[in-house]
Amino acid sequence: MNIQITGRHLDITDAIRTFVEKKFAKLEKHFDHITRLQVILAVEKGEHKAEASLQVPGSDLFAHSNAPNLYTAIDLLMEKVDRQLVKFKEKLKAHPHERIHVESDDALDTEAEEGV
Repeated sequence: MNIQITGRHLDITDAIRTFVEKKFAKLEKHFDHITRLQVILAVEKGEHKAEASLQVPGSDLFAHSNAPNLYTAIDLLMEKVDRQLVKFKEKLKAHPHERIHVESDDALDTEAEEGV
């Protein structure tokens, strides 16, 4: 996974870079086909903002968060991206034909029980 970290009105220190890389490395546990991850950190009017743009095969995911502390903003951002990635992966796994068979099997079982 290629991580690009950008700072707006903020210098990206080694500590911030390490923190972001460590946090977002956990995403590969859920989905290992992430091609690009861009994280933008900014400070505007005393508010710390964090944005992430994630490129996965077939889709692009985006999330942003605001917090009074930069590390808190990164944590909140990570949670949002993680939820989106898990949801995306579940959509990939869903097979409409299997769901139809499961629903029809349940309907047949219900009809059989009512007839008894």
